[in-house]
Amino acid sequence: METTFDVAVVGGGIVGAASAFRLQQAFPVLKIVLLEKMPALANHQTGNNSGVIHSGIYYKPGSLKAKNCVQGRRELVDFAREHKIAHDVCGKIIVATEPEELERLDSIYQRGIENGIESISKIGPDEIRQIEPHCRGLAAVRVGCTGIVDFRGATETMADLLGKIQPESQISLNTEVLSITHEGDVQHLHTNKGRFKARFTVFCAGLQSDRLAKKDGLNPQMRIVGFRGDYYELSPAAEHKVKNLIYPVPNPAFPFLGVHFTRMALGGVECGPNAVFTFKREGYGKTDFNLADTANALSYAGTWKLFAKHWRFGLDEYRRAFSKQRFLKTLQRLIPDLTLQDLAPGRAGVRAMALGPDGEMLDDFVLDFSHNSIHVLNAPSPAATAALAIGSQIRDMACERFQLSKTT
Repeated sequence: METTFDVAVVGGGIVGAASAFRLQQAFPVLKIVLLEKMPALANHQTGNNSGVIHSGIYYKPGSLKAKNCVQGRRELVDFAREHKIAHDVCGKIIVATEPEELERLDSIYQRGIENGIESISKIGPDEIRQIEPHCRGLAAVRVGCTGIVDFRGATETMADLLGKIQPESQISLNTEVLSITHEGDVQHLHTNKGRFKARFTVFCAGLQSDRLAKKDGLNPQMRIVGFRGDYYELSPAAEHKVKNLIYPVPNPAFPFLGVHFTRMALGGVECGPNAVFTFKREGYGKTDFNLADTANALSYAGTWKLFAKHWRFGLDEYRRAFSKQRFLKTLQRLIPDLTLQDLAPGRAGVRAMALGPDGEMLDDFVLDFSHNSIHVLNAPSPAATAALAIGSQIRDMACERFQLSKTT
């Protein structure tokens, strides 16, 4: 007999796993299925980001990003401690290297105060060198509550807990949702591995969020455009040049945080990422190409408006993507004694950027409804840090919209 699940969660990144986990925690009787098209969980944005537990210092006060990042960070650290997931609340410094960055640095500090970020302070050049001996800057903000974590391990643990709470809950890997139909109050998710039936569905599809929303009858006023970020790794002989995390002061005219240094939870130090338009949504190689993805992005007016606004930055990013020397020059703004021999090519990640028709990046998390579904349409950084808080928000939305109960 075919099982009808109470809830299906589509997408096995950390937001999907956290949403399923929070629902299962609140409603142990629910039969939940987590569907992931890849052979393992966390194979896209979750497993290919910088591994940073963000503090919440950058985000607009009162926004979903600010609220969920601060709360989610605390929950994530508690979760990692409880389940022995590799992590370290090591702190970071945001460093101004030019006089014109000092005012922006002060604004970041003030935003941190407004967002209730604990353990932040302004420091000068001497203190910068005490914390990071090879770093040089005019001033910095130290954020003591920032950390690093194994996001893949956290995702896998959250998913594993479903079956421990409710043995009839399942994880189905290599399972891609191809189409969606409805029959009464039951949703039919047609996949490459057959049909899954569920009374309610939560879509956490990341790079494919807009496409699955359309398959479910939504008409989102945005489109996902992929931006690849390339990393370098410090050689073992150069790892001592970075103790923990070193960030530049972000340029508000460019929608990314800039190239930074990150000590990783599982070992090693990464430098990056840059940010370049990718011709394949799930393409991690510099020459990866997918005709459908490229046509989808380049046929959208919002993409061209973004290019028009940021073409100088975009050109610089592309040059740096293909030039180790240019990448090094950017890194040397923070660590002047870094050399070409210190850098080895690393991995890459792809960020799902949600663009409006006007070419503006959707700056906050975006959730929407369709039939008996919840769609996470936009969950960029710091979504991995905020995942447990986002999961709690989705749980609360599901309770209200789907009228779930302890005995459902």
